[in-house]
Amino acid sequence: MHVVSLRDDPRLLAQMIRFFQAQWGSPNNDPLYANCLTHSVAPIGPLPQWYLALTASGQVAGGCGLIPNDFISRMDLMPWLCALAVRPPYRHQGVSRMLVARVVADAAAAGFERLYLGTDLTDFYERQGFSYLGEGYQPWGGRLRIYQRPLQQA
Repeated sequence: MHVVSLRDDPRLLAQMIRFFQAQWGSPNNDPLYANCLTHSVAPIGPLPQWYLALTASGQVAGGCGLIPNDFISRMDLMPWLCALAVRPPYRHQGVSRMLVARVVADAAAAGFERLYLGTDLTDFYERQGFSYLGEGYQPWGGRLRIYQRPLQQA
């Protein structure tokens, strides 16, 4: 199993779009993922970045993103881990830890001091070094718990 970024291998674009649409998409927002991923292949700065965890045979086990803001009211915080998902056959095998480790390394290498995420999960992210920061609000009226993780500079 290894983690690859879209920037490292732009040939993964169509596969990434399919994965993220299948995990988080709907008929109303499928274009969002296609557009976002397409325009993140060669950005000017360190963000956004998108990742897939791939098996030795090239099967997608999971994925996530590293983005400036995750549709949440705390626009003063960045960057954000987003869209972390692991396909059911690969859960409980360390795939999410691999993905988070890659995001942490890339965010630290880009000079960020902290990494943030919004979620309604508890315990899962604490086991990966995140701590609760406070509440944040989404444009459609939802509310999420915000977590942060300090980054050691690479």
